[in-house]
Amino acid sequence: MKYKIFAIALLFMPFFGMSQEKHEQEFRIKKSQFPDAALEQIEQYLGDAKRIRFYQELDSTKKSYEAKFKKGRLHYSVEFNETGKLEDVEFIIKERDIPEDSWNAILEHLQENYPKFRIKKIQQQYPLADRESKKTLHEAFQNLILPYINYELVFSAKKDKGFQTYEALFNSEGTLINIRKSSPLSYDHVLYP
Repeated sequence: MKYKIFAIALLFMPFFGMSQEKHEQEFRIKKSQFPDAALEQIEQYLGDAKRIRFYQELDSTKKSYEAKFKKGRLHYSVEFNETGKLEDVEFIIKERDIPEDSWNAILEHLQENYPKFRIKKIQQQYPLADRESKKTLHEAFQNLILPYINYELVFSAKKDKGFQTYEALFNSEGTLINIRKSSPLSYDHVLYP
């Protein structure tokens, strides 16, 4: 019995900020292969968008779909689950776009845990959580700084004799939500063609 409880506890550990591996593959697909339910939700935002691309993403736990495009000066990524339900909206930002207190908290965490690191990419993330898809999309495309947004960082850090790539998620105040190792192949594809 106690081994069963220990095994269950181990299953849930990654959700409490512990590091886990991320192995994902992304394949470009045709618009016709993208879920109709997902396309309907973002169609109004694609009118003046450029470089629109559709992808299917597979990782060890799930299959999802992503639309990537440039709108204005921002590079967006809108992710949906297999049935076309919105998961999140992200766009690439610079460190100067993060409120100073939040950025300082993020930096403090990185400096304490990864003395030698280099940030490769920062994204502002609007997760769906328990909100309505339409509202989340509207807020993301308005680029609103709201209490529920997250910041996703891809960075490399010195590990033993080489460098390891990580993906970390911080909340709007700069507190770590989770972090996981990322295989280098995850980011070899063109992120925003």
